[in-house]
Amino acid sequence: MADIRSFLFVRHLRAESSSHVLLYKRGSLVKSGRGLTFWFFPMTASIAEVPVDDRELPLAVRARSSDFQDVTVQGVLTYRVIDPAALAEHVDFSIDTLRGVHLKQPLEKIALHLAQLAQQHASEWIGRTPLREVLRDGPATVRERVHAALAADEGVAQMGLGVASVRISSIAPTPDLERALEAPMRERIQQEADEAAFARRALAVEKERAIQENELQNQIELARREEQLISQRGANGKRQATEEAEAKRIATDGEASRLRTSSDAQAASIRAIDGAKVEMERERMAIQKEVPPAVLAALAARELATKLQRIDHLHLGADALGPMLTELASAGTRALEAKNQAR
Repeated sequence: MADIRSFLFVRHLRAESSSHVLLYKRGSLVKSGRGLTFWFFPMTASIAEVPVDDRELPLAVRARSSDFQDVTVQGVLTYRVIDPAALAEHVDFSIDTLRGVHLKQPLEKIALHLAQLAQQHASEWIGRTPLREVLRDGPATVRERVHAALAADEGVAQMGLGVASVRISSIAPTPDLERALEAPMRERIQQEADEAAFARRALAVEKERAIQENELQNQIELARREEQLISQRGANGKRQATEEAEAKRIATDGEASRLRTSSDAQAASIRAIDGAKVEMERERMAIQKEVPPAVLAALAARELATKLQRIDHLHLGADALGPMLTELASAGTRALEAKNQAR
């Protein structure tokens, strides 16, 4: 909005840099430009102010697809004024020379015109396209078609307007139709979720089975190793018992051998002693064999005398004393003869 101040019969206008001002006098354009400031007489001047900044126009298009389903298109159309003078010729942008406001509503007229054109081009494409394709490819396709159609429209170009951008935020069917369209996908998602849950449970069961099999294999391996341990312990005990028995047998054999050797030695010693005794006895018997009986009797008496501690009674008969004395005398005689011969 332009800033207008009054000074008696003269007024001063100051426009913003985003506004293009056109000053007409007596039906002729005398000033034109952005952000102008000038003095004018209100009785002879007519002023038009055209905004040249980018303007955003909300779009809300209701259309029906080729399969007779209603959809709603929502978006934003951005446009700008390219030729302010040409636009001022088609749309009245005159302002009040006292307050600086537009006398009519030119921006609403432009918005209505562009919205109807956008709705026309969007509805034409939607009307030739099935609903599912509209919902799938609609935003990008509608944006491209509306932008291309408005940029190529001769009426828009003659008005001095240009389309900066078209943005489509959503294309939605009616709520009931949307729920109906969502139902198969929702069911499919639910089925996939159920399948995922079943797969997860199956995987858990498989893992549990693998764990149990692993535990069973561990138990089997432990039992096998325990069996090997028991067998090894039995073999070790058997070998130990065998070695102890062998050691005892060796010790017993050694002791028996030692005892046998000792017995043999003792037997040999005894045999030697007994043999010596027998030999001595034999020699003694041989000596005694040649000794007369009376001498033997005397020797026996002497031997007996050495064994007896005391003799209480001694009885010698005539038959025994006579021969003994005779033999004793004979022995003394022989001893004397032998002694003389030796001399």
